[in-house]
Amino acid sequence: MFKIGSHLSISNGFEAIGKQALEIGANTFQFFTRNPRGGSAKKIEQSDVDALILLMKKHNFSQIIAHAPYTMNLCSSKPETREFALNTLADDLQRMECLPGNLYNFHPGSHTGQGAEVGISQIINALNAAMFKTMHTTVLLETMAGKGSEIGSRFEELRKIIDGVDLNDKIGVCLDTCHVFDAGYDIVNNLNGVLCEFDKIIGIKRLKAIHLNDSMNFLGCHKDRHQKIGQGAIGINALTRIINDSRLKNLPFLLETPNDIDGYAYEIKMLKSFVK
Repeated sequence: MFKIGSHLSISNGFEAIGKQALEIGANTFQFFTRNPRGGSAKKIEQSDVDALILLMKKHNFSQIIAHAPYTMNLCSSKPETREFALNTLADDLQRMECLPGNLYNFHPGSHTGQGAEVGISQIINALNAAMFKTMHTTVLLETMAGKGSEIGSRFEELRKIIDGVDLNDKIGVCLDTCHVFDAGYDIVNNLNGVLCEFDKIIGIKRLKAIHLNDSMNFLGCHKDRHQKIGQGAIGINALTRIINDSRLKNLPFLLETPNDIDGYAYEIKMLKSFVK
């Protein structure tokens, strides 16, 4: 079964977001745990969550993804920013227990001048402080484009984080097609080579989800500018190969393209038609 969905707003509640996913032909979705620019999270109503769980079971949804706010920087040079990020991470992972067995994705962070090694160590420390043995969530490190002082644009950096986490059986990776392309991994002309490199460095079994996005920019530009499917430098042919690759095809694919809800419905329908 092709698992495809998009980023949707949770503002109207969990059951509502599940119904909206169905309306656009999705069988998975992604949502922000709170305002993407930070702040406190809304109170969770368990009855609303239970309604979503029932809907997901009825319609054979795959795992869904919660996305951390963009302001959650676990490796900032500012101690107060790191403290805010740790508190957000810990709170989010506790709240995810209301939706057990799903995925929590976050951007590893930007070291803001401290250097990658220091930043990686701070990310590891935060994950070890926030994760707990009884949690039922898999935490995903997202591949990044490498703009500024971002950590995670190289597979080796993600591997170092994974190796340092005590509960690394609960750690996976979300591969963003725009980000890896912008980071310099040629998924257009050498998808097999990129996936083999990922497998050698991280392990393909760690790959738990795909952010399926085209890119506004060229290979290795380190820009991180998403484009609609088939309208960017990656192109529809390469993205079709990605969704049909035997190593990827059973993963959930999430669209983060610059679209409204009708645009997501169109892209989901189009991508379904390309599944072999």
